[in-house]
Amino acid sequence: MRQLERVGIVLMVLAVVALPTAVHGSWNVPLTGLLLASGGTLLWWREHPRAVVGVGGGLWLLAALIGTGGWFPDPALVIMALLAGVAALAWRGRAARVAGAGLVAYVWLLWSIVDTSLVAVAMFSVPSFFAGTVLRLRQEAAARLDARNRELEEERELFADLARRHERSRIAAELHDIVGHAISVLIIQAAAGQRLVDDPERSRAAFDAIAESARRGREDLGRLVELLGGTEVGGPDLSLIEEVVTRAAGSGLDVTCRFSGDRDGVAAPVAHIAFRVVQESLTNALRHAPGAAVRVEVAGSGRALRVRVQNDQPIQDALALGGTGRGLAGLRDRVREAGGRLDAGPAPGGGWLVRAELPLRSPAAPSTGR
Repeated sequence: MRQLERVGIVLMVLAVVALPTAVHGSWNVPLTGLLLASGGTLLWWREHPRAVVGVGGGLWLLAALIGTGGWFPDPALVIMALLAGVAALAWRGRAARVAGAGLVAYVWLLWSIVDTSLVAVAMFSVPSFFAGTVLRLRQEAAARLDARNRELEEERELFADLARRHERSRIAAELHDIVGHAISVLIIQAAAGQRLVDDPERSRAAFDAIAESARRGREDLGRLVELLGGTEVGGPDLSLIEEVVTRAAGSGLDVTCRFSGDRDGVAAPVAHIAFRVVQESLTNALRHAPGAAVRVEVAGSGRALRVRVQNDQPIQDALALGGTGRGLAGLRDRVREAGGRLDAGPAPGGGWLVRAELPLRSPAAPSTGR
């Protein structure tokens, strides 16, 4: 494409300089050479527009001076017109205004030197300059749009990456809650079953609790898989708290639960987070405070849902269950995203206390299963 453009420029210069000179028969070698050189500078108008305007315009003006009082090929005004257009492309802002003023002075100088009318000189300079200005402004607008598109694409990729990280974090938190709770119950009941091997009835109850916990864990994982697959799952409500408390009591935990205030109008995402707060607190009590009494309180008042889980000091030796250390940290993040607050720490008089306050209507929360 560039090669064809260069060939076209060469042919144009020959057509407006060499051909008229040959037809007229007036071979003024310096004049013709300067005009050919002036037109030849247009070959580099893309790479060095300012140099083309300076050098090409100077050569053209010098040729006009040489041709004063003699014959001058009028078609060479086409070269001047193209140089005026390149001048408009070469400068921006204040420099463009200076170039415009220079063009006016250039036209006046040509009119006073070249034996031709002011109208002809203006026709072959001013419109070209304004056409070049329009083309330059269009190129600048296209460049700004291209830059903005690149910025938007980078922002889109950044937001997509943040969304992926957020979703992975949410899935990791769900897996931690589901698997962590189920495995903790399994280990504790398995240890109890080992101690009660000589008591068939109680050991059978322990193994029943193991089977029930495994089944519940499998159901919860199934719901999570359905959610990840795009299947609509019914939104949770506060009844899940009663269910997890009942299951914890069935596994041997001394736990009580009390509801107060208004339980209606709680958004499903808020109920889900409240359920996870209670589940994680019960799991930690099973791990770190075996035998301790646990009290769960859920109160809906005004525009907030308050959850309070407190366990007393352990009365048995804790099993070496370990943990990832991400449970409370992940809960705190989820509560904060829902516009609430979670505090966890030692309770007055011993034990551990977890308190969460959630808005009844979560500002932004994904629909999740149990």
